[in-house]
Parts: sequence; C-alpha cells; structure tokens
Amino acid sequence: MKRESLGSRLGFILLSAGCAIGIGNVWKFPYITGQYGGALFVLIYLFFLVAMGIPLMTMEFAVGRASKRSVAKSFTVLEKPHQKWHLHGYVALAGNTLLMMFYTVVAGWMLHYCYLMASGKFVGADTQAVGAAFDTLLADPVTLVIWTAVVVILGFLICGIGLQKGVEGVTKIMMIALLVLIVILAVNSVLLDGAAEGLKFYLVPSLDGVKEHGLGTVLVAAMNQAFFTLSIGIGSMAIFGSYIGRERALMGEAVRVTVLDTFVAFTAGLIIFPACSAYGVEAGQGPPLIFVTLPNIFANMPGGRIWGTLFFIFMAFAAMSTVIAVFENILACVADLTGWSRRKTSIICGVAMLILSIPCALGFNVLSGFTPFGEGSNILDLEDFAVSNVILPLGALVYLIFCVSKKAWGWDKFVKEADTGKGMKVAKGINPTWVKIFRFYLTYVLPVIVLIIFAYGVLDKFI
Repeated sequence: MKRESLGSRLGFILLSAGCAIGIGNVWKFPYITGQYGGALFVLIYLFFLVAMGIPLMTMEFAVGRASKRSVAKSFTVLEKPHQKWHLHGYVALAGNTLLMMFYTVVAGWMLHYCYLMASGKFVGADTQAVGAAFDTLLADPVTLVIWTAVVVILGFLICGIGLQKGVEGVTKIMMIALLVLIVILAVNSVLLDGAAEGLKFYLVPSLDGVKEHGLGTVLVAAMNQAFFTLSIGIGSMAIFGSYIGRERALMGEAVRVTVLDTFVAFTAGLIIFPACSAYGVEAGQGPPLIFVTLPNIFANMPGGRIWGTLFFIFMAFAAMSTVIAVFENILACVADLTGWSRRKTSIICGVAMLILSIPCALGFNVLSGFTPFGEGSNILDLEDFAVSNVILPLGALVYLIFCVSKKAWGWDKFVKEADTGKGMKVAKGINPTWVKIFRFYLTYVLPVIVLIIFAYGVLDKFI
C-alpha cells in the first residue's frame, strides 16, 4: 500500500484524540470516579495522566514518525541488527485485533441504544422495563451480531475510502460533533434542579473514598485509569505519528491529545454526576450506569427522549472514533506485512474482523456457558483482560525500554526525533539538571510504575 500522509495537523490531533477518546472515557471513568470518591480520585488520576500518559504517548509518536511505518514494521526499521524488538509488532497487531473483537460489540450496544432512545422505546417506561431492555439485548444473539456487523462494515468502509478522505475526514466531523454534543449535554445536566450535590461530589475533594477503600487501592485505580484511557502500548498512537511531518515537536502534541481526551472524560462526569444527584441515583454502581441508570433518568426527564438520543449519539461517536482509529492501525499493519492495496486490505480485514467478533457477541447468550473467570464472567471479560491487563502494559514497557535503553533505539535518538519541530521539548533547550532528572525518571521509575500496573491487573483477577 502506498504510504499516505494526513492532510493537516488538526487531523492528526483529532485522530489521535479520537483513538484515545472512547468507552473508557465516557463509560468507565464516570463510574469508577463514583466508586472511588469523586473529586480526589479525579486529581490523582490527572497526576498520573501527566506522569505516565504524556511521556509514553510521546514515545509512541516518536517511534512511529521516525520509522514511517505501522507497529508491525516500525521496530524493524529502528532496531539494531539481529535484535528482536520487531517481535512486539506481531503482539501489537494481535492486541489491536483482540481489542476490536470485543470493542465492536460494545460499540454496537451504543448504536442500538441510539435507536431505542430515538424511537421512543423508553418513553413512559418504568425502572424495571428500562433495566430489562439491556438484558433483552444481551440475550438476543441476532441483534448483537447485526449491530456488531454494522460497526465493522462502517469502520472498514471509512478506512477503505482513504486516509485523508475517509479516516481523517470522517473523524474530524465526528470529533467536532462529539465536542459540541458533550458541552450541550453537560450544560443541560448542570442546570437540573438538585444537581448541586452531584457537582460538589465531583468537584470538591473529600477523603471519603480513601477512608472506604484505602489509599493504595485508590492510587492504583487512578493509575490504571490514567494508563488505559490513552490505549498506549499497541501502536494505536504510533500509526498517526507515522503519518505526520516534522514541523512540530512531539511532546507538545501528546499534551494536546491528552488534554482533549481528559476534557471529554471530565465533561462526561459533568453530565452524569449532576443528573444522578438530581434524580436521586447512586453514581458509583458500576457498568450498568450507562445502560440502565441513565436511560431511567432520561425516561423521567423533561425532553428526556431528545437528551437521551443526543447522549447515545455522543457515546456512539466516542466509540466509533476509536474503532476507526484502531481499524486504521490494523489495516496499516497488514498492508505493511503483505503489500496489499488499501481496498484489498480493508475487505479482507473487515471479513476477518466480523468473524472474530462473533464469539464475543455470542458470549452473552449462545456461548454463555463459557465462564473463563468463574460464574458471571464471559468471553468479553477474557478478551478485555488479555488486552487491558496484559498486552497494553507490557507493550508500553517495550516502547519505554526501547526509547531509553542504549542497547535499543536509545535516549539520544528518541530525543532527537521527539524534539524536532516547534513546540514543547523533551530535552532540547531545557535545564540540563531537569533533563537528567526526567531521564532518570523515565529509565528507572516509570518502568516500575508500569510493572506495578501489570502485576496489580493480573493478581487482582486471580486473587
């Protein structure tokens, strides 16, 4: 496939942000914030986002831009002779594929709820009926497979059109619409009668969460959320680095993408916590928050059909922006490995992805007897665990060591690439003492933090 490039810097930022902005921002972040105490958790999360997310994203961008290849070939281009860093390319391709095997199913839920809300299915429904709607969806294999197919076909159709006209053009529209929608929804939620208590919980730090769960648990939970929200470690960011020029230094771009990602997550909280407070609903109840609790709120809210539809359109845009970005990464990896055209790659990858996504869709019904982690678990849990708890942290560790170790690409080459162009630098023009401290942190401290995340994620599942 002929190497393409993005048409604009805005396209690069919105695409990268679109990849980072997903269900983890607008689904997981609000409910995990509710579970761990609100505002104090948010502050800890922001700290780790700066301490971990920005440096690791800068490294992915640098590897992508220096190699001008997808993760499947980037390490091959940059590594020294006879080294084995390129093996991570195959792991990353598997990780991206595995991620989409369940993410496409969840994105399908969002599209289904857009339909339910817009068609007025929840108008006048009581709490029991709203709750039953989600159970009915999960129990229906045909509906789940159809919506999953819509997501896969739509995603690869957009990717097949081309990088600038398809991926960049569509993502720009979706991301701008997403940002407008989330602000409108947040303003409406904040102005609800009774919203003040929810805003206080979300914006005024309290030690209640630390007292209930313990400081260590809250710290690790915030660390996990900060790490996973940016999907670093499987080349999802590196691919967009490979499509851009050297006009801008990369740390500044990483900061901009992280700010956009954080803005969406934070504003999602401004939608959910005031609404929960206004209608007397517990905000920390976990995953059912989006598909059971919020539809109940919308069903009882004046104009709820309109607000509910807008909310799930926003959710669908957030999910689809990630789907398109990761599909582009998969497509680029396969094209780098095979030399196929974009159209041929899109068709073959699309068919393969649809087939691979079906087990997750059937895991809630036909294959519900398969419980990998015991009663109540399913295929989605297994696939999510493999990506989120194993491949992402270990992949991030690979990028980290590759960029700081003398035996790999190395600090000097990483800094030279990252600092080329205008904007915020890693080391160029920075006080040498601060550069030494930052390098020490990246070389000896951050790898330990990533290993803690990995160990906690694995041990928490089995102990």
